[in-house]
Amino acid sequence: MSFINDFIEKVNNNSAAKVQHVTCKKCSHEDTMYNLIKNDYICPNCGYYFRLGARSRIGQICDWNSFHELHAGLTSRDFLEFPGYQEKLDKAMSTTKEEDAVVCGIGSVAGNEFATFVMDSKFIMASMGSVVGEKITRLFEYATEHKLPVIGFTASGGARMQEGVLSLMQMAKVSGAVKNHSNAGLLYITVLTDPTTGGVTASFAMQGDIILAEPNALVGFAGRRVVEQTTKSKLPDNFQSAEFLLEHGFVDAIVPRPELRDTLAELLTIHKRSV
Repeated sequence: MSFINDFIEKVNNNSAAKVQHVTCKKCSHEDTMYNLIKNDYICPNCGYYFRLGARSRIGQICDWNSFHELHAGLTSRDFLEFPGYQEKLDKAMSTTKEEDAVVCGIGSVAGNEFATFVMDSKFIMASMGSVVGEKITRLFEYATEHKLPVIGFTASGGARMQEGVLSLMQMAKVSGAVKNHSNAGLLYITVLTDPTTGGVTASFAMQGDIILAEPNALVGFAGRRVVEQTTKSKLPDNFQSAEFLLEHGFVDAIVPRPELRDTLAELLTIHKRSV
């Protein structure tokens, strides 16, 4: 049983949670938080995918009580004394209750053990700073040592500009760890969620052996306006959507959120049988 099922069971005995309302950003439909959670954080009226925090994502995927966090306690520092950065960090930590924009650990799905990193768009849009890069790199090193597959859930606005060139260095650092993991014959699955952009897309998000995406996820490097100005051409309306990338071979499959757990379990089972 997943964390989310246990949470729903607890909510059944909590009348306040049943009446707490949430409004869809796309169609303005109102529903209770309880119904939204039961529907995998998907609007029952228009199908809009609400963005998930890292812990909610882990709860949807992992077997009950199987997740063990790794490399907790690392926090970003304002080493460049960038104006307003410390305030952003403090606010993000207070709002999300997380130490930075990624949660890493070991879990299982349908009994298949795997290492995972989950990026949290609610923490400064999951921007890639030195702590994000360090935690993901350490996770791949751990997975390589213990011969574990890795499932990565990407969601990012790109490199964290407040950390300057050190944020860009994380692209190469993580990519090197991914390569070592691959050289060891181990599986890496990426799940692209909304939004996955910038330096994350240009590095480890697209290095998976199998690349999955959620429906309608925004995936790309530079923004539409920058690309149009650079290429001096009009782009299709669905440019940088998961569906556009699937059509052009950058994504292997688009998996609806309610099917994602079973899909990942099946892929891990097939891989385990083949090695």
